[in-house]
Amino acid sequence: MSASSAVDADLLGRGGVRLVLDGPRATIVLERPDVLNAQTPSTWEALRHIGEKLGPDVRVVVVRGSGRAFSAGLDRRLFTGDHVDGEPGLADILQRGPEGGAALIASFQEGFRWLRSPERVTVAAVRGHAIGAGFQLALACDFRVAAEDARFRMAETSLGLVPDLGGTLPLVRLVGYSRAAEICLSGRSVGATEALAMGLVNAVVPVDGLDSAVDDLVAAVTLPLPGATRETLALLAAAADGASEEEQLRAEREAQLRRLADLAALAKS
Repeated sequence: MSASSAVDADLLGRGGVRLVLDGPRATIVLERPDVLNAQTPSTWEALRHIGEKLGPDVRVVVVRGSGRAFSAGLDRRLFTGDHVDGEPGLADILQRGPEGGAALIASFQEGFRWLRSPERVTVAAVRGHAIGAGFQLALACDFRVAAEDARFRMAETSLGLVPDLGGTLPLVRLVGYSRAAEICLSGRSVGATEALAMGLVNAVVPVDGLDSAVDDLVAAVTLPLPGATRETLALLAAAADGASEEEQLRAEREAQLRRLADLAALAKS
């Protein structure tokens, strides 16, 4: 295993992020276990950078936390106004004005948004706390495999804020409007068993079985040809976004024609 030379190691270090490449698999590790992998704007910048640098040979991305938690969310010092070197706090966002603040938040969102692209399959391996930004990072992935000790919580409203890292759309897709509203507004913790029952996670496994369960899932989703995977994910996303029956049927026809053309070209090569 080796880190990609195209990736800015200093940026990843500032963000508390480690990248490991292993053939078609990339593993992103949040590596601040002393603070339960709390995130900062540099974390989101590092995630965005990874998304920009990964080559087409990477077919699966696994996101995980180091130690006993996935991520406890935003570094609490950024809420209290305590100084964090090089990191904009919440007050800094407001001071930039409406346009500047919106642009800054948009840049944060890009660290999560690429994980939902159909270009590759993404898997969150969750153990322990996945709170706030940590919950939204798990939601950005196509699949969530949870250890039995996983706890999901959307804490933003309890702080007077809203989830703003792209988590609201996938949450509603997964559990429906009413359940999503209850999870967000109550700020309660959702355990692994409940998360599985409501469709928030794909599987729940013992803590010591998390790695092997993720490995098995990665092996399964890399069996289809990359083009078939990409087209299927795009079709499913369109359906989840409310495409009409006619729109979906047309999209399926067009995707199938592209696949048939690609397979014919492969047969000739």
